[in-house]
Amino acid sequence: MPWSETTPMDQRVQFIADYLRDAMTVTELCELYRISRKTGYKWIDRYLRQGPAGLDERPRRPRHSPNETPEEVVEAFLEVRRRHPTWGAKKLLAVVHKRHRRWELPHRSTVCDILLRHGLVKHPARRRRIGHPGKPVYRTLAPNDVWAADFKGQFKTGNGRYCYPLTVSDDYSRYLLGCQALTSTAVQDARPVFARLFKEYGLPRRIRTDNGVPFATNTLARQSSLSAWWVRLGVLPELIEPGKPQQNGRHERMHRTLKAETTRPAV
Repeated sequence: MPWSETTPMDQRVQFIADYLRDAMTVTELCELYRISRKTGYKWIDRYLRQGPAGLDERPRRPRHSPNETPEEVVEAFLEVRRRHPTWGAKKLLAVVHKRHRRWELPHRSTVCDILLRHGLVKHPARRRRIGHPGKPVYRTLAPNDVWAADFKGQFKTGNGRYCYPLTVSDDYSRYLLGCQALTSTAVQDARPVFARLFKEYGLPRRIRTDNGVPFATNTLARQSSLSAWWVRLGVLPELIEPGKPQQNGRHERMHRTLKAETTRPAV
């Protein structure tokens, strides 16, 4: 059996019908319909004066507002704004005041509301937010289930050049599969390293990385050309959440040892 749904208009009609039957007093009717006597007498008076049309809801906007900006002042602001679409409220106030010194002009925020109400304010386009798959949940049960890859932060070597160490490890055995010093984080430098590791150790099921270059981008699905190549080979990229390196904790722990043994001092 469907639910019985009533609208405020239906309740008003029923209230008036019960009132016209004269079976109960107004006080009893108001208690039955859970309204105040003031409200009950209001609807009765409207019905007696206007008939059924008096039961319609009336707009609550005041007919007159003592603080409303005069129409001629509004038109003055709109005229200047249409000629100069880049001018803001502060500039418009100065120009209109110069032209009409005897006018009592509104506040700057009111001018902004006037422009917004007349569609003269352009809102900047919102940047599309790229979603994130969330925390990795795949459990590592055997070697080659998950590889971890990352760049150990760049540092200068003794010759003054920057070094970008690309490290790859097996998440199950913690075996360091590769540690290659590169001159950048570009895909063309990183791809040959992975090609060599795939040939030597086989293909893993997944490769877990952070969200930086060259592993991910800000495009749809966050796939870079490197991770797209992995997918074509049958390897699934797995991203940790931004700002949570502990989700790749085993690899980060290896980085601490790597830094202590090789970069103090850098050669």
